[in-house]
Amino acid sequence: MRASLIQIRVDEGDSVAERRLRAADLVRAEADADLVVLPELWTTGAFAYETFAAEAEPLQGPTHDAMASAAKDAGVWLHAGSIPERDPDGTLYNTALVHSPSGELVASYRKIHRFGFDQGEAVLMGAGRAPVTVPLPETTVGLATCYDLRFPELFRTLTDAGAETLVVSAGWPERRRAHWTLLAQARAVENQAYVLACGTAGTHAGVPQAGHSIVVDPWGEVLAEAGPDEEVLRVEFDPSRVPATREQFPALKDRVLGLETPRR
Repeated sequence: MRASLIQIRVDEGDSVAERRLRAADLVRAEADADLVVLPELWTTGAFAYETFAAEAEPLQGPTHDAMASAAKDAGVWLHAGSIPERDPDGTLYNTALVHSPSGELVASYRKIHRFGFDQGEAVLMGAGRAPVTVPLPETTVGLATCYDLRFPELFRTLTDAGAETLVVSAGWPERRRAHWTLLAQARAVENQAYVLACGTAGTHAGVPQAGHSIVVDPWGEVLAEAGPDEEVLRVEFDPSRVPATREQFPALKDRVLGLETPRR
């Protein structure tokens, strides 16, 4: 399976409309991929809190339309990163979109864990409630967004729901880049799954971004890692290694805590 992680640069100088067009062109250029992934809140910047309300859009708004068209033109599964979504009741959410190769919106995920410690996203946006998995022909994908990476119980829930590939879109700050790499590998090892984690480059709202998008295999080995600047990280991986790893080293079968009925 071929995946392309588009580590788009988010700087204050670009308008949302300009960045949307550029992202669509980058997606169209990845027609050889099976799955393309964009980062979190790439339209606005994950730390540009003051712009969330002004740039919020309906679930099927202009970003949806641009990404649906790009996915269809490229013939790829597209995790279009996340947008500031405005619900009909007025609540804002940090919402990820997934499009099929025909351009259909097949899934959306509202970020469950909001970052900010009673500031920023944590007070400006509502919290999602439901974990989301998406069955692709080659693998079942579990969705997570940025700060979610720090909460292993979400990833275990996704694994229990059948996820074999865990996709994380993020706007992760450079000052905590070591955590980004460590946590991506930990989530892969503990769930015996692939982790595809796509972040932004650049600086927005005065916060330098980590970049360093990363792909980790079920044993925790890094298959590919980007640098700090805008780039497309391309990787081939074998989804059949997930069930093979889980059979070869059946640690998940030895779980006790968190199960209604222990398995042994």
